[in-house]
Amino acid sequence: MKALLPSNRVSVIGAGTMGNGIAHVFAQKGFTVSLIDTQQAQLEKALKTIDKNLERQIAKGLITEEAKKTTLDNISIYTEIGSGVEKADLVVEAATENTPIKLAIFKELDQHAPEGCILATNTSSISITKIAAATRRPASVIGLHFMNPVPVMKLIEVINGYATDPNVTQKMVEVAGLLGKIPCVANDYPGFVANRILMPMINEAIYSLFEGVAGVQEIDNIMKLGMAHPMGPLQLADFIGLDVCLSILRVLHDGFGNPKYAPCPLLVNMVTAGYLGIKSGEGFYAYTPGSKDLVVSKRFAGR
Repeated sequence: MKALLPSNRVSVIGAGTMGNGIAHVFAQKGFTVSLIDTQQAQLEKALKTIDKNLERQIAKGLITEEAKKTTLDNISIYTEIGSGVEKADLVVEAATENTPIKLAIFKELDQHAPEGCILATNTSSISITKIAAATRRPASVIGLHFMNPVPVMKLIEVINGYATDPNVTQKMVEVAGLLGKIPCVANDYPGFVANRILMPMINEAIYSLFEGVAGVQEIDNIMKLGMAHPMGPLQLADFIGLDVCLSILRVLHDGFGNPKYAPCPLLVNMVTAGYLGIKSGEGFYAYTPGSKDLVVSKRFAGR
């Protein structure tokens, strides 16, 4: 493997869905990965998820048993940032999409990561410039927005902060290529590109339901069958998490001050009531463990 990073050591912060996926793809491509989370149970769950996803790749003939073993051997787990990043060439933060949490993490990273280490965030909407300002090395801070599920999706949105060094950007573009991903470079404005376009579409789909224009399945089928989207916007919102969608829309609304980004009241009510999509078992659709059937929530039946 081409050594774009001095020792090919990558630390990933956060062992949730995105973090374990990011650790998976780096480890599978031969990087030495430190996966960091404050919760030991979450780390153990992440390793099981990675193991299961590797088994899926074996079943599809994409990798061998030996490749699976090598991938898992490339991952070490840590519960403290200091010990997990002390030798890193690159840190990818994939913690909760919460500004104060991310700022606190980057302040700590700035204290413990080696000089020359690139600090990346997987944020889907929070300003890279704001995150970089929490450090004394803003030129080394960049956004690496992976898509879910990380081992499958090809896109990485590479986002420059106001002070990001162009050499750091180029290095991350090349690293993305080594991961078998397709990098698309964007600049630091609210929502970047992906969510600036996607979230207003999802919000408009929710408004269409809210205003009685059409039902859940009809809205999704129109976008799937008429616009060739693999998943309708309401199903996609459930998949992303309605709380995440609401958070990103608020970032867009606050950042641009434009009422077109104001979240639909139905979305606000659903999140307030705890109907968050797949993660809570119900959103626009109802989800039964073990079932792949797409069943519209009873709350929207007959609309």
